[in-house]
Amino acid sequence: MFELIFLGTSASAPTVQRGLSSAVVNFRNHRFMIDCGEGTQRQLLTSGLGFKRLDKILLTHGHLDHILGLGGMISTMARWEMMERVAIYGGAFALDRVRRLFEVVFGPGQAPMRIDFHVLQPGVFFEDEHMKIEAFPVEHRGPDCYGFLFSEKAKRPFLVERAEALGVPAGPERRRLVNGEAITLADGRVIEPDQVLGPPRRGARLAFIGDLARTRGLTSIVREADALVVEATYMESDRELARRFGHLTAAQAAQFARRANVRQLILTHISRRYYVRDLLQEARDIFPNTVVANDFDRFAIKAPKPEN
Repeated sequence: MFELIFLGTSASAPTVQRGLSSAVVNFRNHRFMIDCGEGTQRQLLTSGLGFKRLDKILLTHGHLDHILGLGGMISTMARWEMMERVAIYGGAFALDRVRRLFEVVFGPGQAPMRIDFHVLQPGVFFEDEHMKIEAFPVEHRGPDCYGFLFSEKAKRPFLVERAEALGVPAGPERRRLVNGEAITLADGRVIEPDQVLGPPRRGARLAFIGDLARTRGLTSIVREADALVVEATYMESDRELARRFGHLTAAQAAQFARRANVRQLILTHISRRYYVRDLLQEARDIFPNTVVANDFDRFAIKAPKPEN
């Protein structure tokens, strides 16, 4: 399961109700921040999440409303949390802008902690035994824009009733079987993992896209994701403005979600020019399982339960 928390959901400029783009994804002992608009560190404090273990930052692109909060946040993290290092992942253009921002904020070569810059390329850029994250290129205004696909790795469920029938005691023996090791019981019987593990079940999948001009080529990448996060800066009445500035309408986002057969659509990057209820209705007319994210909304992204 992935926990998704929105810190900022406004388009281009903050409003009284919405901060600039930022979200946090929690998974086990990992915390990933996606984008860091101006004021994000205050949003972190208001949310109750705080700064601890927030050592991985992913950037969708290099526009200022998605990166300008990094200077202040890095300064605070170094001063308050004694963080030793932070990894920032982004396209070459975005990382170059962040480096120049840090030179202004801290002075050339004077960043208050070690900052590791990782230039993204399409494909997997983070992986451990439980999950992986893939970057995929998207079209917006300017170069090196990326979306992210978080995938929990498939797991074989432990079949408790079968284990009990075989006399496998609760405790470390069962943990070893889950980890793929055979065990020997007190009576000398050898129990293999296949005897107590069911068939693999796919894990949760979260697709997160920031600003987006066109959806072409992306349907197969996000297909059947448990949640798709994407912008909805405009409504169909302003479709020409959306095209001109490299954004989507709510209807286009919903059509994208329907083509990709995702389970839930979460809209963000919301403009102050519309009533949220109207934006939401435009999307739900096409893809009913749509929500508009508000600042501090939390979502538990889970894989579907298997059919009996």
